[in-house]
Amino acid sequence: MVFPPSPQNIFLCASIVDGMLVIKELKESRDQIIERLAVRGKQDFTPIVDEIIKLDGERIKLQQDQDEILTRSNQMAKKIGGLMKEGKRDEADEIKKETGELKNQGKKLSSSLAEINDQLKKLLYEIPNTPNELVKPGKTDEDNELIRQEGEEIDLGSNAKPHWDLIEEYKLIDFEIGNKVTGAGFPFYLGKGSRLVRSMINLFLDRAAEAGYNEVQPPIVINEESGLGTGQLPDKEGQMYRLEDTNMYLIPTAEVPITNMYRNEIISESQLPIKNAGFTPCFRREAGSWGSHVRGLNRLHQFDKVEIVQIVEPSRSYDILDEMVAHVESLVKSLELPYRVLRLCGGDLGFSAAITYDFEVYSAGQKKWLEVSSVSNFENYQSNRLKLRIKDSNGKKRLAHTLNGSALAIPRILAAVLENNQDQDCIHIPEILRQYTGFEKIERPD
Repeated sequence: MVFPPSPQNIFLCASIVDGMLVIKELKESRDQIIERLAVRGKQDFTPIVDEIIKLDGERIKLQQDQDEILTRSNQMAKKIGGLMKEGKRDEADEIKKETGELKNQGKKLSSSLAEINDQLKKLLYEIPNTPNELVKPGKTDEDNELIRQEGEEIDLGSNAKPHWDLIEEYKLIDFEIGNKVTGAGFPFYLGKGSRLVRSMINLFLDRAAEAGYNEVQPPIVINEESGLGTGQLPDKEGQMYRLEDTNMYLIPTAEVPITNMYRNEIISESQLPIKNAGFTPCFRREAGSWGSHVRGLNRLHQFDKVEIVQIVEPSRSYDILDEMVAHVESLVKSLELPYRVLRLCGGDLGFSAAITYDFEVYSAGQKKWLEVSSVSNFENYQSNRLKLRIKDSNGKKRLAHTLNGSALAIPRILAAVLENNQDQDCIHIPEILRQYTGFEKIERPD
């Protein structure tokens, strides 16, 4: 696969106060941006874009007025100094009165500028990334494009069990204890179930290291600035666990702390690409619902995941996306699972992503496909919010491109491994994992 960069390359999402926004491109490419945002099918962003352009015009006028006052104040200060040297105190005092009036005008302008900057900041945070030209219109996951499929849907017959029956039967995970200790969606992994989870984490981290990723162990609590930097805030605030009376949040994914390592940084071009991988628990508050799609391991409030993150030269980001998709594909293949790769439509695309490829594996017990990974290119959307810049050999600075991928999320991979490898009296372990588990199968307890 070869993916073209989005033609817009627009900086849309940052604070003017912090000097992060280049609105020039927004003005020059207004129609194109609105057209690409419409692919998301969520709303018409025309009113927001036009309001930003209008407010920016007001901001420029206020800034010009403020600059003019500053120039006049400096000129008067020099004049006052000259008059004082000449002993013309009365004339100097008269001019001082004028500077006092200018100072008051300047304060009013500063207040108006701060108010407009705040309005612009709020509006800019409401605009998602502009989808890549390959992203098709659509409203739900049913509109996602199937890129390719490897392996067939496994038919184990009428006796095939879903993983929630298997984990109870083989005593691998206990949801009731988790519910007692914490609440729904926080399971206890037990015995060989716990070892199987650890084996997958070790496999995924080892494979990341072989692919040149530097392993980091980030904190699982972030501040508000970090959530804003990668785009989880304010968009996903309702899905994140906030620590009471603080501006701290439990991470929804390791992407957030790992990418924020480089917030407000200027990186030499020679350091690129920067490749980091990290394993963390992840926390997500999702609205409760009923049905098989949320049973067992299908949807949890806490789950483990290995994440890969890259910071790259913009001209190479779509080659890197190709590379990251191939890396995730190799992991799924190694587990001997049927899988398919989908390109998300506009309506299913994440807020910060320009393009995303999802991996789904077939789960024989549930007889359906389960999403296990997303690999995304954010282009300069996150780096714009992060003020993450690249400096070339000539000292010229530009925004980096950021990418990330799940490599892999544990729960649904575990569900598919258990369901697809179930036998009459045991569950077989994929060969690649046996060096980590120390056992080849899980037998039913007496």
